[in-house]
Amino acid sequence: MKVEAPSPEEIAGLIESGQRRLVDASNEQLSLESRFDLAYNAAHALSLAALRRKGFRSENRYLVFQTLKETADLPAPRWRVLDNAHRKRNLSEYEGHLDIDEALVAAVIRAAHQILTHLNQTNE
Repeated sequence: MKVEAPSPEEIAGLIESGQRRLVDASNEQLSLESRFDLAYNAAHALSLAALRRKGFRSENRYLVFQTLKETADLPAPRWRVLDNAHRKRNLSEYEGHLDIDEALVAAVIRAAHQILTHLNQTNE
């Protein structure tokens, strides 16, 4: 974790990217795998926006999720869903094994929406 002054432009871009991906992740015409990728990347962009808003940057994706209690007031069960999604994403990316279902995609979307709500309610 590195201390780095927040960049309003970067944060706005991350939020916009997360919002677009969230819309697409809810499109049931897409494959489950595509919806998972979109939901995961939306959650990551929004989580990174919350971390950047607090004046930090992480080079490790999993830390972006694990700091959500402090950066977005996300309860442990919700950020653990994202941590689990991160593990599943890594299995898919690096080992070709994707073990997801509708419930996981829906949970990731809910968590991302909760982070987005927090970001929209706070102006630090």
